[in-house]
Amino acid sequence: MQTINIVALGRLKEDYLKSACKEYEKRMGGMARLIINEIDPVQLPQNPSDAMIERALWDEAQLIAKKLIPGGLNIAMCIEGKQYSSEELALCIDNAGIQGKSAVNFIIGSSYGLSDSIKKQADIRMSMSKMTFPHQLARVMLLEQIYRAFSINAGKKYHK
Repeated sequence: MQTINIVALGRLKEDYLKSACKEYEKRMGGMARLIINEIDPVQLPQNPSDAMIERALWDEAQLIAKKLIPGGLNIAMCIEGKQYSSEELALCIDNAGIQGKSAVNFIIGSSYGLSDSIKKQADIRMSMSKMTFPHQLARVMLLEQIYRAFSINAGKKYHK
Protein backbone atom coordinates (compact mmCIF):
# COMPACT_ATOMS: atom_id res chain seq x y z
CA MET A 1 0.00 0.00 0.00
CA GLN A 2 1.35 3.39 -1.01
CA THR A 3 2.04 5.98 1.68
CA ILE A 4 0.94 9.59 1.30
CA ASN A 5 2.92 11.82 3.63
CA ILE A 6 1.73 15.41 3.97
CA VAL A 7 4.26 17.66 5.65
CA ALA A 8 2.51 20.92 6.49
CA LEU A 9 3.74 24.00 8.27
CA GLY A 10 1.03 25.19 10.58
CA ARG A 11 -1.79 23.50 12.41
CA LEU A 12 -5.46 23.50 11.50
CA LYS A 13 -7.34 25.78 13.87
CA GLU A 14 -10.93 25.84 12.66
CA ASP A 15 -13.18 22.89 13.54
CA TYR A 16 -14.83 22.85 10.10
CA LEU A 17 -11.42 22.46 8.43
CA LYS A 18 -10.42 19.72 10.85
CA SER A 19 -13.72 17.92 10.12
CA ALA A 20 -13.18 18.16 6.38
CA CYS A 21 -9.66 16.75 6.68
CA LYS A 22 -10.87 13.92 8.93
CA GLU A 23 -13.53 13.02 6.34
CA TYR A 24 -10.94 12.65 3.57
CA GLU A 25 -8.59 10.79 5.90
CA LYS A 26 -11.44 8.34 6.63
CA ARG A 27 -12.24 7.93 2.93
CA MET A 28 -8.58 7.21 2.16
CA GLY A 29 -8.59 4.36 4.69
CA GLY A 30 -8.34 1.38 2.36
CA MET A 31 -6.60 3.18 -0.49
CA ALA A 32 -3.34 4.41 1.03
CA ARG A 33 -1.54 4.90 4.29
CA LEU A 34 -1.96 8.59 5.12
CA ILE A 35 0.44 10.46 7.38
CA ILE A 36 0.01 14.13 8.23
CA ASN A 37 2.99 15.81 9.86
CA GLU A 38 2.20 19.26 11.21
CA ILE A 39 5.18 21.47 11.94
CA ASP A 40 4.98 24.76 13.82
CA PRO A 41 6.26 27.56 11.57
CA VAL A 42 9.06 29.78 12.79
CA GLN A 43 7.57 32.78 14.56
CA LEU A 44 8.32 36.08 12.91
CA PRO A 45 7.51 39.66 13.95
CA GLN A 46 4.69 41.64 12.30
CA ASN A 47 6.86 43.16 9.54
CA PRO A 48 9.86 40.86 9.13
CA SER A 49 12.83 41.81 6.98
CA ASP A 50 13.71 39.74 3.92
CA ALA A 51 16.70 38.35 5.82
CA MET A 52 14.44 37.26 8.70
CA ILE A 53 12.08 35.53 6.28
CA GLU A 54 14.96 33.76 4.51
CA ARG A 55 16.34 32.55 7.84
CA ALA A 56 12.89 31.31 8.93
CA LEU A 57 12.44 29.44 5.64
CA TRP A 58 15.87 27.86 6.07
CA ASP A 59 15.03 26.79 9.64
CA GLU A 60 11.69 25.40 8.46
CA ALA A 61 13.47 23.48 5.68
CA GLN A 62 15.53 21.66 8.30
CA LEU A 63 12.34 20.63 10.11
CA ILE A 64 10.65 19.57 6.85
CA ALA A 65 13.61 17.42 5.79
CA LYS A 66 13.28 15.37 8.99
CA LYS A 67 9.66 14.49 8.17
CA LEU A 68 10.14 13.38 4.56
CA ILE A 69 10.01 9.66 3.85
CA PRO A 70 13.34 8.78 2.19
CA GLY A 71 13.09 7.54 -1.37
CA GLY A 72 9.61 9.00 -1.80
CA LEU A 73 8.43 11.26 -4.58
CA ASN A 74 8.74 14.81 -3.23
CA ILE A 75 6.08 17.29 -4.33
CA ALA A 76 6.54 20.89 -3.20
CA MET A 77 3.31 22.85 -3.14
CA CYS A 78 4.28 26.31 -4.35
CA ILE A 79 2.69 29.09 -6.32
CA GLU A 80 5.22 28.93 -9.16
CA GLY A 81 4.62 25.21 -9.64
CA LYS A 82 2.77 23.52 -12.47
CA GLN A 83 -1.00 23.20 -12.21
CA TYR A 84 -2.15 19.60 -12.58
CA SER A 85 -5.58 18.31 -13.51
CA SER A 86 -7.08 15.64 -11.25
CA GLU A 87 -6.27 13.03 -13.90
CA GLU A 88 -2.66 14.22 -14.15
CA LEU A 89 -2.24 14.03 -10.37
CA ALA A 90 -3.71 10.51 -10.41
CA LEU A 91 -1.21 9.49 -13.09
CA CYS A 92 1.64 11.10 -11.14
CA ILE A 93 0.78 9.13 -8.00
CA ASP A 94 0.30 5.93 -9.98
CA ASN A 95 3.63 6.39 -11.79
CA ALA A 96 5.41 6.93 -8.47
CA GLY A 97 4.25 3.47 -7.39
CA ILE A 98 5.23 1.92 -10.72
CA GLN A 99 8.70 3.46 -10.36
CA GLY A 100 9.07 1.76 -6.98
CA LYS A 101 8.45 4.79 -4.80
CA SER A 102 6.34 3.54 -1.93
CA ALA A 103 5.69 7.07 -0.65
CA VAL A 104 4.64 10.44 -1.99
CA ASN A 105 5.66 13.41 0.16
CA PHE A 106 3.51 16.52 -0.32
CA ILE A 107 5.15 19.58 1.24
CA ILE A 108 3.04 22.60 2.22
CA GLY A 109 5.06 25.60 3.37
CA SER A 110 4.22 28.40 5.74
CA SER A 111 2.50 31.63 4.70
CA TYR A 112 5.92 32.75 3.42
CA GLY A 113 6.23 29.66 1.24
CA LEU A 114 9.09 27.17 1.06
CA SER A 115 12.84 27.61 1.05
CA ASP A 116 14.67 27.30 -2.24
CA SER A 117 16.50 24.25 -0.86
CA ILE A 118 13.21 22.35 -0.45
CA LYS A 119 12.02 23.43 -3.88
CA LYS A 120 15.31 22.30 -5.46
CA GLN A 121 15.16 18.84 -3.91
CA ALA A 122 11.52 18.40 -4.92
CA ASP A 123 10.83 16.10 -7.85
CA ILE A 124 7.75 18.16 -8.71
CA ARG A 125 6.63 21.70 -7.98
CA MET A 126 2.84 21.81 -7.92
CA SER A 127 0.45 24.76 -7.70
CA MET A 128 -3.17 24.39 -6.62
CA SER A 129 -4.33 27.40 -8.61
CA LYS A 130 -3.45 30.89 -9.72
CA MET A 131 -6.02 32.07 -7.19
CA THR A 132 -5.12 32.75 -3.57
CA PHE A 133 -6.70 30.55 -0.88
CA PRO A 134 -6.45 30.60 2.91
CA HIS A 135 -3.40 28.58 3.89
CA GLN A 136 -5.38 26.07 5.96
CA LEU A 137 -7.92 25.51 3.20
CA ALA A 138 -5.12 24.39 0.89
CA ARG A 139 -4.67 21.26 3.01
CA VAL A 140 -8.35 20.34 2.67
CA MET A 141 -8.19 20.92 -1.08
CA LEU A 142 -5.04 18.81 -1.37
CA LEU A 143 -6.56 15.94 0.61
CA GLU A 144 -9.66 16.02 -1.58
CA GLN A 145 -7.52 15.89 -4.72
CA ILE A 146 -5.43 13.02 -3.35
CA TYR A 147 -8.62 11.12 -2.55
CA ARG A 148 -9.92 11.93 -6.04
CA ALA A 149 -6.64 10.71 -7.59
CA PHE A 150 -6.89 7.37 -5.78
CA SER A 151 -10.54 7.11 -6.82
CA ILE A 152 -9.57 7.72 -10.45
CA ASN A 153 -6.82 5.10 -10.25
CA ALA A 154 -9.24 2.59 -8.68
CA GLY A 155 -11.92 3.27 -11.31
CA LYS A 156 -14.41 4.43 -8.69
CA LYS A 157 -17.43 6.56 -9.51
CA TYR A 158 -16.44 9.45 -7.18
CA HIS A 159 -14.60 11.18 -9.99
CA LYS A 160 -16.92 12.51 -12.70
